[in-house]
Amino acid sequence: MITHITAIVTFVKLFFIPLYHSTDFEVHRNWLAITYNTSINQWYYESTSEWTLDYPPLFAWLEYCLSLVAVWFDPKMLEVNNLNYKSDMTVLFQRLSVIVLDIIFIYAARSCALLVKHRILLLFILLICNPGLLMVDHIHFQYNGFLYGILLLSICSMINSNHLQAALWFAILLNLKHIYLYVAPVYIVYLLRTYCFMVVSADGTNTAWYSFSITNLLTLGVVVTAVFCVSFGPFLDHLPQIFARLFPFKRGLCHAYWAPNFWALYNFGDKIIQHFMVKLGLDIKKTEASMTGGLVQEFSHSVLPSITPTITFVLTFISMLPALIKLWHLGADRRYRALSFVRCLVVCATCSFMFGWHVHEKAVLMILIPMSFICVLGDIDGKLFLIISTVGHYSLFPLLYPKNLLAIKIFMLLTHAAFAFGNIPLLYDTKGKPKRRGFLRLPMLNQLESFYIYGLIILCLYEHVIHVALGLNKTLPFLPLMLTSVYCAIGVFYFWIYYYCYFLAFNVSRVPTFTTVNRENYNVKKSK
Repeated sequence: MITHITAIVTFVKLFFIPLYHSTDFEVHRNWLAITYNTSINQWYYESTSEWTLDYPPLFAWLEYCLSLVAVWFDPKMLEVNNLNYKSDMTVLFQRLSVIVLDIIFIYAARSCALLVKHRILLLFILLICNPGLLMVDHIHFQYNGFLYGILLLSICSMINSNHLQAALWFAILLNLKHIYLYVAPVYIVYLLRTYCFMVVSADGTNTAWYSFSITNLLTLGVVVTAVFCVSFGPFLDHLPQIFARLFPFKRGLCHAYWAPNFWALYNFGDKIIQHFMVKLGLDIKKTEASMTGGLVQEFSHSVLPSITPTITFVLTFISMLPALIKLWHLGADRRYRALSFVRCLVVCATCSFMFGWHVHEKAVLMILIPMSFICVLGDIDGKLFLIISTVGHYSLFPLLYPKNLLAIKIFMLLTHAAFAFGNIPLLYDTKGKPKRRGFLRLPMLNQLESFYIYGLIILCLYEHVIHVALGLNKTLPFLPLMLTSVYCAIGVFYFWIYYYCYFLAFNVSRVPTFTTVNRENYNVKKSK
């Protein structure tokens, strides 16, 4: 069955080949050309195109390997000066390269699914049919699938107590895309606590005495350092230039389309206060073009204090700290700790999404992918996955702005939501009887949560029908984007608070493990 599902999903991806693609298509074509036609000493200096190489060296090497194949499709795509080149063979190669690399994600999804024996198919479908990855990678165009595959392989290794292998996978991931630095603290805390502190004794109260192992710490350090040496070694003389490319802080607090996070609410609040102050006749500066003009740039807030990168980093770290402390103080039983590691990963990924500097809307996948894995292992996890999955995937709709893609976006989201809402609640209905629901109440959600999800329908109707009918598409062209950001930000914020409290307050002895989940699932089926 897994093979059949994989074939169907791959077939769908092939249908997406001729569809719209974003400027990221030219970004990666340019990187192919740079790595193929220039020496490695020039990779991070070449600036013929505005889309300069700004990923870590391992990704640059990946582009070089891909270019060796690309030359057989169309050599012209590898010319540095051939900007915005997109022949049919170029499009075909770029699209196929994403599909082929997705093999890593498919393998990782299968590995994760096999950890939960009686829920293999459900978990596998939730992962490889993720509409966010389909939209971002196979229409919008990026290479996120294989990166999240490596993340899932690292999680699988951690759950199986293969700490060095988990560290190896994560180090490779960091050297492919540095955005994963945001969840590095979770790995550092967990690996130090479970691998470098050896359990000397433990009693029935889940209390243990630990002995620090310098040997394990050195071994861990060698594994991680080796990956960084292989990645950055050839570029030792160019590290300042590489870091300047990797961390361009001149891009502004928010992306052109505000990611649905705390700063979207902050920006919106600034706009509302500014509006009322103007009505009161107060003299304040106006910055509409900077914040809602669809451009990537720095801007200053009109009323509220302007935010600097340092502020976002401090807020992100402070918001993560309670979760990291909780993870450090978990009990000695590795069965409980492993899944708490995944939950902490989700919490800290959400913290970085909420407060990070220049967060892309696509970063919501860093929350959705691990949540897809954990949603089958706890009722609260399942409930909150239904919320964040629906809201998070809807928040990606503005990426695919051409009108002819509207039906595809809605179909993918509704199909995935119907599958999730139709199957996840059944995992926790141990009595086998449908629960009484209120008016239009969705499974596992309360009335208010259900109405919030239905609100996405109204938002979609306004953006594509009402806004145009009122003739506001010319006078207020970016209003629908702002409303989408703010409305989805409310849902993400709710998820973050709810899941954070759940993680902090949850009794570690009640954390589901793979052993107990499988046994309980078997007993439920047997009783039926």
